[in-house]
Amino acid sequence: MSFGFVELQGGATRVRIVPALGGRITSLSALGREWLWANDALPPREPIDGASYGETGDSGGYDECFPTVAACNVPNGVARFGGLALPDHGELWAQRAAVAVETHPDGHQATCTWEGRRLPYEFTRVVQVTGAGAVVMRYVVRNTGRDRLPFLWSAQPLFPLTSATRIELPVGARARVWSHRGDALRGLVPEFRWPHARVEARIADLSQPDLVGRQYACKLFLDVPPDTGVAAIEEGDLRLEVVFDEHVVPNLGVWLNKGEWTPFKRGRPYLNLAIEPCIGPADSLADALGAWGGAHWVEPEQSREWMLTWRAVRTSGG
Repeated sequence: MSFGFVELQGGATRVRIVPALGGRITSLSALGREWLWANDALPPREPIDGASYGETGDSGGYDECFPTVAACNVPNGVARFGGLALPDHGELWAQRAAVAVETHPDGHQATCTWEGRRLPYEFTRVVQVTGAGAVVMRYVVRNTGRDRLPFLWSAQPLFPLTSATRIELPVGARARVWSHRGDALRGLVPEFRWPHARVEARIADLSQPDLVGRQYACKLFLDVPPDTGVAAIEEGDLRLEVVFDEHVVPNLGVWLNKGEWTPFKRGRPYLNLAIEPCIGPADSLADALGAWGGAHWVEPEQSREWMLTWRAVRTSGG
């Protein structure tokens, strides 16, 4: 199935956005490299609200997850919204984004807007590619209702995992394990300081995912320390980094999948990873409102704003 797209260019960077796929970014090409992972086992298809994202929508690229990542029910104690069922991967991926494209002196930009279906909100993301090739993303979520609105937000860009992949995150940041599977991570401690995690009788350096073990998958959440709002992925002499204000975007999610997980019973497991700036250290809004803590709120008729800047650079490594 073919979908229309919006393409933004600046410097040596090109970004492709598909409104019909929930405003997904299907291509982020910079310095001659396509950075985003594409799923050969699951081509893009028309999204279905309430369906399993892993089984129907996980074709690769860069999604926005809001107001939850994992499917859950809002705890009963939350005024007005208690008991509400929220879908897998949130609400945005399964609806066509309204898109407006503009040209400014400092670069082309596309504004994507979504309306809440189960909760009262308007979610806006402005993507701008500057003349220098940086990708600047500005976000606003506005509570359009009369009650406090709980939420999690997570960017979810998927990247290929190769033998050369290196991950740079704030050293010493507290990391909590959301999930893990595979013999390579048997005995993984529930909490550690990035990047060194104890796995049974050894220490694994998760900044070099290929060296951790033959086959495994895990999801982690980091609390970003003050003045360290930078994360990066490196492939040879190329580096893609994201810069953010850790006071506003206080967490990073990390997904590592070295040939261990696929949603399909007889499917070939994926080789991919994600570095996910996020607001709230959990996949499930219910858990963030409960034992994990860290849920965020928007007051009635108020807004929350934040931004990310992605940029590719050439290093002296490789």
